[in-house]
Formats: sequence, C-alpha cells, structure tokens
Amino acid sequence: MVRLIQGIAMVWLSNVFLLSAQVATPADAASRPKVILVELFTSEGCSSCPPADNLLRAINGTQPGAGQLIVGISEHVTYWNSLGWTDPFSSDLYTDRQNRYGSRFGLDSVYTPQMVVNGTEQFVGSDQGSLASAIRKEQNRTDPVDLRILSVNRLGGSLTVDFSAKGDASFRGSEIFAVLTDDADQSIVPRGENSGRTLSHVAVARVLLRVAKLQEAPQQTVQIALPTSFHGMTGHHLILFAQAPGSGKVLGADSKPL
Repeated sequence: MVRLIQGIAMVWLSNVFLLSAQVATPADAASRPKVILVELFTSEGCSSCPPADNLLRAINGTQPGAGQLIVGISEHVTYWNSLGWTDPFSSDLYTDRQNRYGSRFGLDSVYTPQMVVNGTEQFVGSDQGSLASAIRKEQNRTDPVDLRILSVNRLGGSLTVDFSAKGDASFRGSEIFAVLTDDADQSIVPRGENSGRTLSHVAVARVLLRVAKLQEAPQQTVQIALPTSFHGMTGHHLILFAQAPGSGKVLGADSKPL
C-alpha cells in the first residue's frame, strides 16, 4: 500500500511538473510557498471514498510546483452514518460546510468523495486529472490576503494563536477559519459498505470554526479550544485560512505543525 501511494504521488507530481515547468514564480516563493487548500469531503461509510483518501494522503504536504504547498483537510460528513457504521471522525460541521459548497457550485446534491480546491474548483475526490488541472489554475494566481501564523501557545485546554492577515481593504470582513487536524488516523470498520476494512486517513479535521474577520489591524490573537480527542501536542496541525463569504474563494492560508 505504501508503494502504491508513493507511486500515485510520483505520477501525479510528474504530470503537474511537466505541465507547469514554464510558469514563473516569485523569487521568495521557495522560502514561503503559497498554500493551496485541498478539502476532501469523505466518509468511512462510503465504499468509493478510500481511493480519494489515498489520493489526499499522496499529495498532502507536497510541493507540485516551485512556490506551492498543498495543505489537505479531510472532512468527514454525517449522512452515511445511518447505513450501518457511524464514522468516528464525522461531524455536522463538515456536512454543513459541504452543503454550503453545494449551493455555491449549484449542485443538485452533495456527494462523497468530493474535493474542493481553494474554494473555487470541485470534482470527484479520486479524480487525479481534475486535481492536477485545479492545481495548475492556481499557479498564476496570487493570494489576495497574506495570512501568517506568528505563534501558537497552549494554555490549559486551549491554544492562543497570534497571526497576521494583510489584504486589500475590499477584502475586509472576509472570514478567517481555524482548523485543528490529526496528522493520521485509522479505523477498523465492522459494518456498512466498508465492512472488514482498515481505513487510514490524513489531515483529519477535529475542529473547524470561524475565529475572526479580516480587519484593518493586521495582527490578531484568538483562542481555540482543544478537542478532547487531542492527546498531547504532537501529531497535529493548525491551519488558518481566509475565505470570502460570498464566493467561498480561499484568499490566503497558512499551516503549522503542533
């Protein structure tokens, strides 16, 4: 399985590199790559989801082009939970978020697995070609908001996060979200479509909430309650991203290991 995942990553990255070799990037891109946010809506109750989970594992944390960094978020929805297996990582938060995307994209209904890249492109989550195309579209775009995590400190059961977010005045009021993820999770599924399978996931969202809005003052401090599922402060990431409330476009993002 590890070799298969590595093979998927190498083939996918090779395709992107071949198609993006002539794209110019800023001189300082290597020191601070642009984050491309890839959200995967998935479920352990869905038999077509494991290939998408594997694709996210293959690309999460990779740099498909100079000055780019893919940051994945695995968001487990709840509407498969009535079919024999309750996904332990599922939450109505992620179902509601996917429903909002469904409305923005004009979909008749939501589905799994679904990938959304930077809030602007959606496709079946196991479709490597559509993913590569969406990543290429991001190469010539600059982030309207320069968002940076400055420091993260734990105080009791919460994190105190200092961050800066600078952008054009027209983007003020845009929402800033915080996500706390498990780097890796695994389940043995006893019932449902994936009965008997051991499923592995990366970048599993355990907290996703609005923490601030983009404002004139560039630096802000927020507190984020830690989920009870967090054991210690290793094996997790904090992701911050700014998102336009109307279009859903991700305006800027940053990620930091905990």
